[in-house]
Amino acid sequence: MTTFVDDSVAVTVPATTANLGPGFDSLGLALAFRDQLTAEVTGAGLAVTVAGEGADSVPLDESHLVVRSMRVAFEALGGQPAGLRLSCLNRIPHARGLGSSSAAIVGGLVLARALVAGGDLVLDDDSVFRLAAEIEGHPDNVAPAFYGGFTIAGHDTLPDGRSDFFAVQASVDPRVSAVVYVPPTPVETSVARGLLPDVVPHAHAAADAGRTALLVAALGGQPEQLLRATRDYLHQDYRRAAMPESLALVDELRADGVPAVVSGAGPTVLAFSDGNASPGTAKLIDRCPRGWAARALEVDLTGARVHGR
Repeated sequence: MTTFVDDSVAVTVPATTANLGPGFDSLGLALAFRDQLTAEVTGAGLAVTVAGEGADSVPLDESHLVVRSMRVAFEALGGQPAGLRLSCLNRIPHARGLGSSSAAIVGGLVLARALVAGGDLVLDDDSVFRLAAEIEGHPDNVAPAFYGGFTIAGHDTLPDGRSDFFAVQASVDPRVSAVVYVPPTPVETSVARGLLPDVVPHAHAAADAGRTALLVAALGGQPEQLLRATRDYLHQDYRRAAMPESLALVDELRADGVPAVVSGAGPTVLAFSDGNASPGTAKLIDRCPRGWAARALEVDLTGARVHGR
């Protein structure tokens, strides 16, 4: 029989940026900008409150992504609680390519595990990651959201057709930081993915593989290579029709020597910088388009965290 803890539990989960240019569906980076989720087990029913991003649009019932993720974890942990109270403080913008859905999924799974006495003994970290990847459908955002830092993720297809997800953490040079430019209009991931072709030229695939390998080295200790390493051949230009202003900003920044990419499926643009307090970062903030929001963010090395226990 599942035993639940008596107290409320709070979890914070970082924003994430995926792809980083050439690392399509494989590379991800956690950013120091967090959603906060608090939950407790109650005697009956479900109560959900949301403040911040999405407060006027996300569902407040069993279809809420955090709740759905918690249900998956509770099932894996042996049983559902009689009742549940959930409070969400959302800071990560929705449908902007900064991992809001991954934060919700990872946050829900970690919350549920923390609400079960001895939950981490039943559901270890790798199991939580795999559940998150199964819910999301791909691992590139959930990996850094859960583990923190810079991750390389993917999956192998098992003989029965299921995906065996994996994630490996890689080092990040302490000089690396980011500026994100968030436009006012969202782009749904499904729309951005729908613009991608089924087949790409072999030369482009080979070039992208080389840039991805270089990007791992650049982030790990040679940030002077980031401009060359973030050159993408596989996905960004195909998505231009859905986010022309974003790609125009990427082109403008890169022409000036700034390592800029579309964050995830967009439309947020990410530019790599050299620390929040640097003159270069201040100059990047000043280049924010009118009506957009710019934010300087350090790399988050800790991933999802349980607080107050």
